[in-house]
Amino acid sequence: MSRERNAEFGVFRGSINLYGQLFLTFTKIGAFTIGGGYAMLPLIEKEVVERKKWVEAKEFLDMVALSQSLPGIFTVNLSILTGYKLKKTLGGVAATLGTILPSFLIILLIAAFFRHFNENIYVVKAFKAIRPTVVALIAVPVFKAAKEAGVNLKTVIIPIATAFLIWHFGVSPIYVVIAAAVGGICFMKFRDRNVLAKPLGARPSSPQILKKCGQDARAPGKTEGFTRTSRRKK
Repeated sequence: MSRERNAEFGVFRGSINLYGQLFLTFTKIGAFTIGGGYAMLPLIEKEVVERKKWVEAKEFLDMVALSQSLPGIFTVNLSILTGYKLKKTLGGVAATLGTILPSFLIILLIAAFFRHFNENIYVVKAFKAIRPTVVALIAVPVFKAAKEAGVNLKTVIIPIATAFLIWHFGVSPIYVVIAAAVGGICFMKFRDRNVLAKPLGARPSSPQILKKCGQDARAPGKTEGFTRTSRRKK
């Protein structure tokens, strides 16, 4: 019984520590990120993907796309998805509180002394110098997301056309995400039909598919070693 209690206590303690890590991680991100929104993406990715390894890089990209298509604040949606993945509802609550609490307190403090901040020449100059840095912080996750999504010379027209639609014509990103999802489904179905319509000799073989995935289906020595060991066993 004592071992079972110790094991249960260890699981409970680990859960509490994970809640605390979620809260402190997103508190640090919310407190030290200027610009909000997309400017927070490099810090979130560095903490969640690289340091903590809570989420894989491709999964993080999917979470970013889902957060953009959902209503509400983009970074809050991302923190909810991260917390929910780790510890369900309470994890989402801990990550959300860590994200919004620093901004809420700082804005509350600035609102109380807004006239003094607004008239201070040093504060005005500091914000003018910070603006170009915010642009760079937004540009970094764009290039990283393009790399993770596998954007190349053939598919680069898609993000360019999307950015042009949103910027020039004022199309809502929600409609763009929905159109991209529908287009992806239609493209996959069309490609699968074409593959099935081809004769067996023209279809891609399994070694070709594995080679595309970065695996060598015909690794030297593997098949020979297998036949030798099987012969010895016989």
